[in-house]
Amino acid sequence: MTLSFDLDDLDRFAALDREHMLSHIDAFADQLEAAWRAAQTLPLPDTHRQPQQIALAGMGGSAIGGDLLAALIGPVSAVPLTVLRGYDLPAWVQGPETLVIASSFSGNTEETLAAADQALGRGVRLLAVTTGGQLAAHAEAHGYPLWRIAYQSQPRAALGWSFGLLLGLAARLELVRGLETALEETVGLLRQYTPVYTANSPAPQNPPKRGAGQLIGRLPVFFGGGLFEPVARRWKCQINENAKAWAQYEGMPEANHNTVAGIGFPAEHALNVAAVFITSPQYDHPRVTLRHELTFQLCLQNGIMADYFRPAGHSALAQMCHAIQYGDYVSYYLAMAYGADPTEIVPIMELKEQLAARG
Repeated sequence: MTLSFDLDDLDRFAALDREHMLSHIDAFADQLEAAWRAAQTLPLPDTHRQPQQIALAGMGGSAIGGDLLAALIGPVSAVPLTVLRGYDLPAWVQGPETLVIASSFSGNTEETLAAADQALGRGVRLLAVTTGGQLAAHAEAHGYPLWRIAYQSQPRAALGWSFGLLLGLAARLELVRGLETALEETVGLLRQYTPVYTANSPAPQNPPKRGAGQLIGRLPVFFGGGLFEPVARRWKCQINENAKAWAQYEGMPEANHNTVAGIGFPAEHALNVAAVFITSPQYDHPRVTLRHELTFQLCLQNGIMADYFRPAGHSALAQMCHAIQYGDYVSYYLAMAYGADPTEIVPIMELKEQLAARG
C-alpha cells in the first residue's frame, strides 16, 4: 500500500472507494432508526417472548451486534445473552426456555448454519436474522421466525441494522426499560456528528481524520472495559477489514493482568505501536477508569504513543454508538491513507473459496 497523508483529497477517496463504503458509515443513524422501526412489527410468536436465556450464533459483522447488546443490557437484564462464534453449541443451549438467534447477514455463513441445525434438535426457540440465503430458507422450511435485514452492503457496513434489530427485539422481550428513549438520543447524537466526521469536513476540524493520522504506519491497540470492550473489538475489526491493516484490542481490566507485562520487549516495537483508550467517567467502573490512566502512563513511559477517546452522549447506548461511529470513520480514513479499497476483503473471500473447495 502507498501511504498518503492528505486526508482531504476527495478525488482520491472516490477513486479508492468504488463501492461507497463512506455512504454506509454516514448512514449509521438512519440504519439504526429504520431497523428499530422494522423490529416493532416483525414476527415474534408468544412462544418466543419469555426466554430464560439467549444465545446469539454468528460470526464477524453478524456477531458484533450481539456483543454490543450483551454489554449494554448485561448490567440490568435478568436474562443472560451469550454470543457464540463457531460451529457447535454448548450443552446449556437446549430446551424451550432458550432462545437462539441465528445471525448471518448473507445467510450463508457455514458456522451459523451448523449452529442453527444443532439448535433444531435441542428443542430451543429459534429466530433468524439475515438478508436471505440458506438461513432464510432454513427458517422458512422449519417454520421459525425470520427477521429480514432490508439493507444491501457488506455485513460490517450494516451494523445499524443488525444491532438495531436486536435492540428492538430486546425492547419487545422487555429485557430492559428505556431503550426507545435512549435510541432517540442516540440517533440525534449520531446525526449531529455525521457532518463533522464525514469526508468533506476538513482534517483540522475532523477528529476521526486526525485520529487516523496518528495511526498511520503504526499497529493500533484499542483498550476498552465493560460497555466499551466490544466497541474496542469493533474498532479492531474495522481497521482489519476496511484499512487492510493489523490491529488489536484489549479488554479492561484483563489487560492489566497479562498484556502490560509484555509492554517493554522488544524495545524497538514501541515506535510502531499506538494505544487508544476508550473511556467514559460515567459508565466505566471507577477502578477501570484508574486502570486506564495508569496504563496510559505506562505506555508513555515505554515510548508508546497513547491517546484517549471519550464518547459524547448521556445514555449508555448513545455513548456506545458515538464511539462506534468515530471508530468507523477512523478505519475509513486509514484505508484512504493506505490506498486501500475499504469494501473489498480479498483474503477472506479466498479463504472461503478454499474451504468450499475442500467440502
